[in-house]
Amino acid sequence: MRTFEDYVPGTVFRHPVGRTVTDTDNIWFTNLTMNMNPVHFDAHYSAQTEFKKPLVNSCFTLALVTGLSVADVDHAYANLGWDEVRLPAPVFEGDTIYAQSEVLEARESRSRPNVGIVKLRTTGFKQDGTVVITFLRTVMVYRRGHVPEIPQPTPRA
Repeated sequence: MRTFEDYVPGTVFRHPVGRTVTDTDNIWFTNLTMNMNPVHFDAHYSAQTEFKKPLVNSCFTLALVTGLSVADVDHAYANLGWDEVRLPAPVFEGDTIYAQSEVLEARESRSRPNVGIVKLRTTGFKQDGTVVITFLRTVMVYRRGHVPEIPQPTPRA
């Protein structure tokens, strides 16, 4: 379990799992968010673009890479925001996305003594190493001794 005190500027966390993007991921996310750009779900339309196939919705890429980071950026009290989101290369169905995060800053919260504020630079990249997204993320993280316990109920006989 990582707490605020464990976030040292300069530390890089290579997030442990990757995730292959499927056509279902892309279509469902695009429809769920009401993004009607046919480049995300219409193969015939997409074939006429420079990409020649559907692009994965960039908001899905942001959500996926943020999710991949949770294995290391754990015990977040609250997500405070994303800044400087950049998408230097497209993601396609079938790409496997990996991520890593570097701690840029860690400071105590001025208003909440039970948490600290951590700023990270997260990078998402494909199986061949091509960077597909970078962003800065600021989160409040519980301090040691203040993390709520995860309930562990037991079944009744």
